[in-house]
Amino acid sequence: MNDTTVMRGALWFRALAGEPASDAPVWSGDALLGGDTTRFITVVPDPANRFARATSNVVGLEQGWRLARAVREVIDADSGAAAGVRRPIVAIVDVKSQAYGYREEMLGIHLACAAAVDAYASARDAGHPVIALIVGPAMSGAFLAHGYQANRIVALDAPGTMVHAMGKEAAARVTRRTVEALDALGETIVPMSYSMASFAKLGLLDQLIEGIDADAPNDAHIQRVRDVLVEQVHGARTGDRTLARRLDSASARLNRAASIEVRRRLAEQWDAV
Repeated sequence: MNDTTVMRGALWFRALAGEPASDAPVWSGDALLGGDTTRFITVVPDPANRFARATSNVVGLEQGWRLARAVREVIDADSGAAAGVRRPIVAIVDVKSQAYGYREEMLGIHLACAAAVDAYASARDAGHPVIALIVGPAMSGAFLAHGYQANRIVALDAPGTMVHAMGKEAAARVTRRTVEALDALGETIVPMSYSMASFAKLGLLDQLIEGIDADAPNDAHIQRVRDVLVEQVHGARTGDRTLARRLDSASARLNRAASIEVRRRLAEQWDAV
């Protein structure tokens, strides 16, 4: 992955929202999107971060708490507004991992990430349309904390965008395969694939945006992404606030049939108690 790719979060934040109102490692700020004042949030590299493992585009202790604060500010500020006009939130996702480290574990990275998850879920439940825009890697616990709780998830169909539990090299080591063998496996087992097109087959992606230069977008590319975000905000406002729709699509019913059946049986047993 080249240097420009890891800076995509910052690049797309500036393209869509201008200069941030906050400092690294979490940028946030408001800008117009289709007539709506919208809160944009992204995680950016922070070479001066006090935690050595949290200097790149990862979600660590500070990132988790700052993400939660950026979202909670919106919830609190709009608490008196009608649900139908509450500010949209766009999570620009370019996160390659959670910040692994002894100090992070001891100081409660699980709490920091959980705070971010809870903030995004609370915003969605309160009527804020929450849209995740994947412009780079969306990996592991970092994506769970920043983006996965969105009403709608969209992604650029570009090299370097991916959603997965771990990096390809790490997955190859864990499964005792070569990277090439792992790629071949992904062609037949959808959840093993690292392509965004395969991820879309799981029913978790609402739109794959094609024809965009993720590293050097022109005005037409930026407008195309804006149009998609406006459309997804409208869909989130008028649709179900839960995430149940991720299991309702034809792709999900085909490729996640076992998961759907497990959920059905768990619900059946839970309701029987």
